[in-house]
Amino acid sequence: MGLNNSIAYQKAYQFAIRIVNAYKHLTVEKKEFIISKQLLRSGTSVGANLAEANGAISEADFSSRVSIAYKEIQETKYWLSLLKDTGYITEKSYLSINDEAEEISKILYAILKNTRLLN
Repeated sequence: MGLNNSIAYQKAYQFAIRIVNAYKHLTVEKKEFIISKQLLRSGTSVGANLAEANGAISEADFSSRVSIAYKEIQETKYWLSLLKDTGYITEKSYLSINDEAEEISKILYAILKNTRLLN
């Protein structure tokens, strides 16, 4: 059940670093504090939930944590779209980070699909 060495965990961790850097840019350069805080919370929560899944005590617990991570990446994509559509991030930046979010989303969905089929 462990995910700490998985591609999902590694990608989520690297994504969290990007999100933290985006947050710093948005707050310092753009003086945007509300949406960027939401982005920071949801974008870093993906990896945190995968870390918790690594310590799951049951298959159901594992699946629950991965499910939360999946929901958090979906929320993150929403905040990224909102930041793009309100002019806080460029189309190019949006496409780059959203592609990463979409890749993580697909990986998490595949994990969920496989774990739920096993139950």
